[in-house]
Formats: sequence, structure tokens, C-alpha cells
Amino acid sequence: MKAHLRIVSGALRGRKVAVAVSPRLRPTPDRVREALFNILAAIVPDRLFCDVFAGSGIVGLEALSRGASSVVFVERDLRLAQDIERYVRDFGYTQQGTILRSDVYRWGESWPFPPEPVVVFLSPPFSDIQTRPEAMLSLIAQLQERVAPGSSVVLQSEKHSPLDDDPTFTGWDQRKYGRNILLIWTKAEPSAVGSEPTLTPDS
Repeated sequence: MKAHLRIVSGALRGRKVAVAVSPRLRPTPDRVREALFNILAAIVPDRLFCDVFAGSGIVGLEALSRGASSVVFVERDLRLAQDIERYVRDFGYTQQGTILRSDVYRWGESWPFPPEPVVVFLSPPFSDIQTRPEAMLSLIAQLQERVAPGSSVVLQSEKHSPLDDDPTFTGWDQRKYGRNILLIWTKAEPSAVGSEPTLTPDS
């Protein structure tokens, strides 16, 4: 059985991605995706976007649709990675889309982040949040250290997870959509420590 996910805006608006229904796959719902890209509207165009725990790849494809300069999809599962590669090719973004079949936690340690600001979106399986919260927090800490100033890191989590009320997320922008939670952090410029991230209010 397959579900069809719709790209909600941009150059690919209305195009659909078919994904096999699986309890291990948790695609970001349309409403949450639309909210995410409304919030990040000012910083996605012409910037590298990393879709981490990419799964169906729908978030990274949405970023390409909305003008990201390039997207890195990080997905360990071979079949899912192959499906993402096919959609990137079919939608005409071969030059802008890179699919890395890699363990996300190792990727966070070694991938060469550019000196320019990036957007990193993490949508881990809920089982990872439940059973590997320490690994998730370590990955987030690595990303916070390694990305360039002006970069944004976004975590899609759920209510009642082991990450609730963790001090790591003090000061992060938090938005709730049903059971889904978006946690957003932007790395301050060295001369602007303590300043607020530049985000678009969610409509």
C-alpha cells in the first residue's frame, strides 16, 4: 500500500511523491511542511538545505521547489534513498540534489559543512527519539558547533518524547501542530550573540 505526498508550493507545487506505508516511515504532514517553509521563507532560497533522516525525501524536494540552491538528502535505507534519487531525477533537479546513503549520526561527525549558512532539517523516526535520545542530542550539539553562523537547525519531534523539557532546547523557537513539534535554532553571528533569529511568523 502506498500513500501520496503532495508538494505544497513553489516550482513543483502539486507534484506528488508515492511512499510505501510503513510504521517506520513518518513523513512530515502537509500542514507541518507548509508551516515550516512559511517560517523559513526568507532563508531557504539560494541556500544549501540538508534533509536529514530524509525518508520519503518530501521535505528536501519541497526545499528545491522553493528555491534552495541545493539539497543534501541523508538516508540510510537503500530503497528509500533510491526512491529519492528517482524523484530528484524525474523532477529535473539532478544537479541540485545529492543523496547520501549514510548513518546520520556518523554523517554529523564528518560531513564537510560549507562556510556559508545552511538549513539542516532533522525528522528522525520517533523510535530514535524514544530509544536514542542521547545520540540525538549529541548529533544536535555537533551540528550546532559545526554549521556556519546564520545557519538554522530544525528538529521535528512529537509531544511526550524524552526530549521534552531538555535544556538543550532552551531558547529555541517552538511551534506545535497537533502532536508534531518544530524546534528551530539559528546560530548567531559572532557580533550578534544573543540576538533573535530572523524567522517569518507562522501564519
